[in-house]
Amino acid sequence: MVVEGRAPDPREARSADEFVALLRMLKDASGLTFRELSQRADAVGDVLPRSTIANMLGRTSVPREELLAAFVRACGCGPAEVGDWLVVRKELAVHGRRSATAGSGSGSGDRAAEDGAAGAAGDDPADRSARPSSAPPAGPDPARRRRVRIVLTAVLLAVVLAAVATTVVLIGGDGGRPDTRSATGPVAGRTVQIRSVHSGFCLSEERGSDSGRLYQVRCEQETIPGFSLRPLGGGVWRIETDHPVYGPGCTGIWNGLEDDGAPLQDQECGKRDEAEQFRIEPVGSPVEGYRIRPVHTRLCVGAERYSKERGAELVQTDCAGEKKSLFSFDPVATGTAGG
Repeated sequence: MVVEGRAPDPREARSADEFVALLRMLKDASGLTFRELSQRADAVGDVLPRSTIANMLGRTSVPREELLAAFVRACGCGPAEVGDWLVVRKELAVHGRRSATAGSGSGSGDRAAEDGAAGAAGDDPADRSARPSSAPPAGPDPARRRRVRIVLTAVLLAVVLAAVATTVVLIGGDGGRPDTRSATGPVAGRTVQIRSVHSGFCLSEERGSDSGRLYQVRCEQETIPGFSLRPLGGGVWRIETDHPVYGPGCTGIWNGLEDDGAPLQDQECGKRDEAEQFRIEPVGSPVEGYRIRPVHTRLCVGAERYSKERGAELVQTDCAGEKKSLFSFDPVATGTAGG
């Protein structure tokens, strides 16, 4: 039973969207934060990271069974209620698969076409054995063997060079080492890359994704979107974005959530009030970097679990690891950021 409020009935859901909306209602009714839900799940042997909860509640598809069960248990539901959620989830998943199949036309015709294409590209060994050979078997060819040796040597050399290059990249800044460059503070209107001093990586969306969520990537690559800063007064800034596909927007905390672990996300401006306003504060003397603090919570922005790994997601987190949540606003030439 959910303690803080009435638990929603999953049987009211008629679609995946409605099902996820009821999950959000269940979390609100529980009165628990992402951190508390994760801790409760861990206490009974379930795996339920905070960022996974945020991702699940932001999707429009039903979650995996094990994730759903862990979440509703953490919210305070008993075995019977957990069973209800799982039954409805299965019904919606089956309905979704049937709809997708019906909308795709004749599956057998598509499969036949795919099989035909695969057969043409793959050249079935059984067919080869049935065909008459058009040429006699070739005997040993010393010149051909020499050519094969040369090709193999070239391939081996390429592999060795690639391994060396990878090692150099990892040692030179792609292995999660702190960036020793001096940090640059915010300047109004200037296009920048936002670089983590702790990891040496820069903030970027995943290319081709429409989620707007931000991750750590190599600063040498072209990051998206382009970021610039607008002062709002009183030491508060707005981080504005220029996306090559979606156009102008703002960076903020997903859905204005106050939970520790809520993800950082680019979206249209004006949807999240103070959750897309930040205090940018220098740390250290001389300055080692700048912490980014959402106005609506005064928490800090940083990589999840203060990760130094490439691909780590940026989230709102506590400021206990302050030195691991510092950033630099490195200027870039107009037109080079954002794709």
